[in-house]
Amino acid sequence: MKPTICFISLGCAKNLVNSEQMMYLTEQAGYTVTGEPEGASAVVLNTCGFIDSAKSEAIDHILRLGELKREGRIGKILVAGCLAERYRQEILEELPEADGLLGCGSFHEVVSGIEAALRGETPCLFGDVDAPEAEIPRIQATPWYTAYLKIAEGCDNRCAYCVIPSLRGRYRSRSMEEIVREAEELARRGVRELIVVAQDITRYGTDRYGKRMLPELLRFLCRIEDFRWIRLHYLYPDEIDGELIRTIAREDKILKYLDIPIQHVNDEILRRMNRRGTKEEITALFRRLREEISDLVLRTSIICGLPGEGEAEFEELCDFLREAKIERAGIFPFSPEEGTAACDMPDQADRETAERRRMLLTELQSEIMDRFNEGLRGRLLTVLCEGIDEETGLFQGRSWAESPDVDGRILFTADRTVSPGEMVPVRILGAEDGTNVGRLEENDDKEDDD
Repeated sequence: MKPTICFISLGCAKNLVNSEQMMYLTEQAGYTVTGEPEGASAVVLNTCGFIDSAKSEAIDHILRLGELKREGRIGKILVAGCLAERYRQEILEELPEADGLLGCGSFHEVVSGIEAALRGETPCLFGDVDAPEAEIPRIQATPWYTAYLKIAEGCDNRCAYCVIPSLRGRYRSRSMEEIVREAEELARRGVRELIVVAQDITRYGTDRYGKRMLPELLRFLCRIEDFRWIRLHYLYPDEIDGELIRTIAREDKILKYLDIPIQHVNDEILRRMNRRGTKEEITALFRRLREEISDLVLRTSIICGLPGEGEAEFEELCDFLREAKIERAGIFPFSPEEGTAACDMPDQADRETAERRRMLLTELQSEIMDRFNEGLRGRLLTVLCEGIDEETGLFQGRSWAESPDVDGRILFTADRTVSPGEMVPVRILGAEDGTNVGRLEENDDKEDDD
């Protein structure tokens, strides 16, 4: 019997899909796959290397795994993904804990890497990051009722602060036939919530078919009977057109929750970021989305402290958030990443200023979220149960307004056992420390949303 191989996935959902594919290939090769490092003959750590915090998390994991290896509790360590792609030489020279590297263009070579490491070699596998996406089945690592569906790889946006195009390559859409086939397989497994992901899903099809094809793809996915929810991550504002808005508004299965990263609204900062569009266009888009899509929840990403952002530009961003009332936001201080245009820009803000601005934006956003939560009081929402919260003993789950791992959850009581994966009606009674709390109500004819 072949040894046991552990897989640990860090970073984004797109990275998790690659980890699931590597798990499948490893299991097909006869190895036992696990998520627990203890006793594993090799650990494959799939890393993120996007910003400082992600790099630190990956390095901390490597060091902890190295300690387990020194204690004889695990065997080899194979570092995969973005950190390996970006810092291959530095890892070899400064992190002797790593026994091999697997770049972003070589996920499909994971078995070769594992076997070379087990033989005592130091595999360094770095394939073409611009190559077409390999169509590889997956071992689902998410709960059975939720799964990610990656529809494209890479990015062509070339934002001034971002290294992803150099790590993940140019934008490559998967074929619609392969995507639908994979979605149908996920539905057969019982998946109820399908989360469509790519670095930019709005661009889907432009490289392969010569035009935007996301609306057509979504209509195909909505025809798959077993899906209850289809959630969308990430839509770039300048690529959202009327057909896509109408598709989202009309299709009941598509959750009225849109993740649209804007990063900033000051026109000069957007220009420095190499972002397409202006504050006026972003404002008009958000106004149109709210007019045409009822009960819409918006999520966005914000970067504060980019070179050139003074107090006036920062205050303009704060004013926009107060007016737009975006329900969800990830807020990040600017991280000067080597190899990006923004890293070499003049007028770099010091880290203390960037962090102070992040904290102010976080406080502002918390007030917006509190008002949103107050507006949910008394409503009956469909909630996807995810089990029991260990701290409170209450059931926990998510509605249309909460995406997994980024938006928190809803806590609720029930007079019966509610199993993970059940979708149940929950009456919202209020919020405690920013978390909505409710109770199961099964006698009502219809929930406020589905």
